[in-house]
Amino acid sequence: VQLQASGGGLVQAGGSLRLSCAASGRTFSYSAMYWFRQAPGKEREFVAATDWSGTNKNYADSVRGRFTISRDNAKNSVYLQMNSLKPEDTAVYYCAGYSGSSIYNTPNYWGQGTQVTVSS
Repeated sequence: VQLQASGGGLVQAGGSLRLSCAASGRTFSYSAMYWFRQAPGKEREFVAATDWSGTNKNYADSVRGRFTISRDNAKNSVYLQMNSLKPEDTAVYYCAGYSGSSIYNTPNYWGQGTQVTVSS
């Protein structure tokens, strides 16, 4: 499966962005999908995950209540709606997947990142 993330950009604090990740490959519908991020000088960190059906989701404490992960299996896509953005959300955001339905795994394929910059 190949992943292509898009939707990043520059936004003011308090604003919103919606990231998209388009997947190619037959196994997308059976894959758990994730968003991670990496800020300058920091390690990559988990942001959000969804199981294959979109029923079971998990979020990092730092984004819970502000970010929403969703997916459309008919479009082979996963999304990250980001609201109430803060300067500390500035990072390169990556989508990733695991070739299995549960979210409690380590991704085994990754897309390229998309830059999100939040100005104060």
